[in-house]
Amino acid sequence: MGAWLELFPDLPTYLPALAVAVIFALLLRGANWLLLGRHPELNAELRLPRQFTLLLFGLVGVLVVLLLFPMSDVMRGQVLSLFGLVLTGVIALSSTTFVANAMAGLMLRSVGNFRSGDFVRVGEQFGRVTQRGLFHTEIQTEERELTTLPNLYLVNNPLTVVRTSGTIVSATLSLGYDIPRKHIEDLLKRAAEEAGLEDPFVQVRNLGDFSVSYRVAGFLAEIKQLLTARSNLQKSILDVLHGEGVEIVSPSFMNQRPLPDGYRVIPKTGFVERRKKRKEPVEEAPETLIFDKAEEAEKLEWERKELADLKQHLEALEALKDEAAEAEHARIEAEIGTTRHRLEVLSSQQKNGV
Repeated sequence: MGAWLELFPDLPTYLPALAVAVIFALLLRGANWLLLGRHPELNAELRLPRQFTLLLFGLVGVLVVLLLFPMSDVMRGQVLSLFGLVLTGVIALSSTTFVANAMAGLMLRSVGNFRSGDFVRVGEQFGRVTQRGLFHTEIQTEERELTTLPNLYLVNNPLTVVRTSGTIVSATLSLGYDIPRKHIEDLLKRAAEEAGLEDPFVQVRNLGDFSVSYRVAGFLAEIKQLLTARSNLQKSILDVLHGEGVEIVSPSFMNQRPLPDGYRVIPKTGFVERRKKRKEPVEEAPETLIFDKAEEAEKLEWERKELADLKQHLEALEALKDEAAEAEHARIEAEIGTTRHRLEVLSSQQKNGV
């Protein structure tokens, strides 16, 4: 130690600052493991407040070390001023998008018009919400890709959310003036019913120069099968209209190969009849594969909501037990036990990332 003092005579004056720096570094490492390392399953929304806590803790550590560092009062004031200027400059340079996205995220939270698992459309983007962070929202598209949208973009553009209570599925097609409207409406309604839609209806959208534009729509209660329902509706339209001998082409239809008079561009009658007799195989809905992360996000969202509701219900039961008559205690105790058991199961599932 004496040799070190001979080489560095001012070492004792630096020891308090060095010791505090080492302690803060160890504490920061431990806090990082405690808040983030132990919970790798946390999404961006839950990790954000913990990351802010670590950032504030680190800034406090730097300030304490600067205050303990041996220097004159004038030098310490200049260093602290420089530190403040650097910190202010960083915040000012990044505040344009940083703060704007944060404010947009808070606005979206306060409005609460969508949650994890919902179908949303904004601009040209369509998919299911997988994460809702303070600065961005992540959606899973129809191609199973993950797209990150800044919250400011969601605020500045019209946002469409598919209601969880059900939505309208529709398809548009053009048919000739030579086909009676009533007949077409009956066929399109039948196609919608066969596609599994409720309360189907048909609208005439446009009377064009060469064709009539029809829109057939129906109510879909199970929105998780939205993509399949849209496809099934169009399949059903093809099958029903072709089965009834109706061409799905407008009178302006043109083909480069010559066709004899009276030729209809539909599958052969025998093929259509065989399709009617043959039972269609049950296909697995592709949404399970396409929106796998969105499904998991929605599940976690519902579990967190159920966990909060159960805690509130448990508090209400315990308060009710104190006020209830002696004869009601057994029933309330049984309900309290069931609620606590469900709370333990949900808490264990979230802790293990199930």
